[in-house]
Amino acid sequence: MGSTLLEALNVRVEGSGQKVLVLAHGFGTDQSVWQRILSSFTPYYRVILYDLVCAGSVNPDYFDFRRYTTLDAYVDDLLTILDTLGVDRCAYVGHSVSAMIGILASIRRPELFTKLILVGASPRFLNDRDYHGGFERGEIETVLSAMEANYAAWVSGFAPLSVGADVPDAVREFSRTLFNMRPDISLFVCRTIFNSDLRGVLGLVKAPCCIIQTAKDASVPASVATYLKDHLGGRNTIEELLTDGHLPHLSAPTLFAAKLRRALSR
Repeated sequence: MGSTLLEALNVRVEGSGQKVLVLAHGFGTDQSVWQRILSSFTPYYRVILYDLVCAGSVNPDYFDFRRYTTLDAYVDDLLTILDTLGVDRCAYVGHSVSAMIGILASIRRPELFTKLILVGASPRFLNDRDYHGGFERGEIETVLSAMEANYAAWVSGFAPLSVGADVPDAVREFSRTLFNMRPDISLFVCRTIFNSDLRGVLGLVKAPCCIIQTAKDASVPASVATYLKDHLGGRNTIEELLTDGHLPHLSAPTLFAAKLRRALSR
């Protein structure tokens, strides 16, 4: 099972350092999203990269619509990868949905994670009575309907909005990996993410967490980073990146790599 999963999810181990660093990408991308920062970390870490099962770079036959209805199945995949590779301690960098996957994995296996770096993370995207997640239910339904009606048109609007900063290369790259996803899988995963609510388990996280938040993110309001800092169970910090958008590792890699190095060294 383990070796099959490693092959299916295109697991790669790069670098020659003693410590292990996991880079886990978010929705709409694949592991190539880390390529611009990888060389900053391979001299110091053994870097593990993999693709989420929903990524366009993974054979869609591996995506089981019955299994991946919650984030728990993605957590299973992550832990299977680490166990198969014989990893007993690692620092973990998770972008967007993978930040939440890392949180759940660290609750299940606290001894495995020395630190969580949470990039553009949100425990719940929907607004609630006393919580501002950034979206009303109607807005989410509009997004899902647009995806269903015309995926290509949706991607062409969503990619620049997500990248946020005026970086055409990053918009093109994000559009490429979004287009690589099979539209029905993309829609299904989006629905799973928007229906997730991890607020109730945040206090169970014991690993120290660093929340990396850009100055303006169309998907995640700054107040969500503060909420995470206040509700996660360990020692937590927020690092603000002076750039816009939800994908700073794609749109501002030099700035992001410097901030990530700082976060890992603290």
